[in-house]
Amino acid sequence: MDFSISEDQRAIRDGVAAVVRRFDDDYWLARDDDGEFPREFHRAMADAGWLGITMPPEYGGSGLGVAEAAIMMHEVASHGGGMAAASTVHINLFGPHPIVVFGTPEQKARWIPRLVEGADQCAFGFTEPDAGLNTTAIKTFAQKVPGGYVVHGQKVWTSTAQVANKIMLLTRTTKLEDCKRPTDGITIFYTELDRSKIEVRRIPKMGRKAVDSNAIFIDGLFIPEADRIGEEGKGFSYILHSLNPERLLVASEAIAIGQDALRRATQYARERIVFDRAIGQNQGIQHPLAERWMHLEAAWAMVMKGAWLYDQHQPCGAEANTAKFLGARAGYEACLQAVLTHGGFGYAKEYHVERLLREVTITRIAPVTEQLILSFVAEKVLDLPKSY
Repeated sequence: MDFSISEDQRAIRDGVAAVVRRFDDDYWLARDDDGEFPREFHRAMADAGWLGITMPPEYGGSGLGVAEAAIMMHEVASHGGGMAAASTVHINLFGPHPIVVFGTPEQKARWIPRLVEGADQCAFGFTEPDAGLNTTAIKTFAQKVPGGYVVHGQKVWTSTAQVANKIMLLTRTTKLEDCKRPTDGITIFYTELDRSKIEVRRIPKMGRKAVDSNAIFIDGLFIPEADRIGEEGKGFSYILHSLNPERLLVASEAIAIGQDALRRATQYARERIVFDRAIGQNQGIQHPLAERWMHLEAAWAMVMKGAWLYDQHQPCGAEANTAKFLGARAGYEACLQAVLTHGGFGYAKEYHVERLLREVTITRIAPVTEQLILSFVAEKVLDLPKSY
């Protein structure tokens, strides 16, 4: 088995790095302080063509696979930007995947080029306060009317709704109690984020401050029928197509943040002199850092295995979920160890590792919790009875 990356993949990594390195620690620290969306970074990535890496070539994209996307997102998150940098780009890769797979030719031509160019930014309205990861329990309802639908409801953790002009919205078009199966009656729309009908309230949060998260309240939003993706009531099956790629990309980002923190910690351990010797000479410092490196490398191997399987159109649910679990854990533990290695200075913003710890934490929670991953593996891999 060949674990090396190809020349083309290396060119992707180097090309992305050339853009990302233009935005240094001071830039990302400023965005962490002021919470402003990193428009300059988003524009630079769009201008370099990276927002369309997985999009079809006929609509301006590169048509590459999940392996290339994982390499790209690993590089994006490797240079101090953490999840703020990653999320600025990430949502363009597989968030709009239902458009690519189930959109009509007219919809693809209308929507995809503008996403690739960075002309449109999309918010994602999927999660609801009383549903969480139980997607079939959503209550936001799209009522059929002449020419389209009228929507009422509420979403939470809707990313980039402060700056987006488009929204991908998951709704019910048939009430849960009227469906034969809980997964029936769910419909996806991609439409204008009409702020006269959608109230957006920012959620102050622990990390990724520059990429806003919001609660949104929808009151009478009209959506033209032309903005419905695929068949009415089939939306739940549509979103399943992007779940495994999303898990793999989040894992690659968490690993990159952990490796960034580990580099900072090892540099500090080489340079910090206490009791007339570098602290990195002490095994009490060396061993935890060495262990973090091992865990990060093992997690990356699982990311690439899962990405290879996906790109070969083979089942990869277990691998994608495992990569997300291991990557998030390894990234988090590396960032925590980096803070501890810095001692008191690890608590200071000047050294950036405390920010990386705050940035990486979300990967242990979203887009799926560790507990649900463990339940998935227990049921689907180990053939144990379903626990929930």
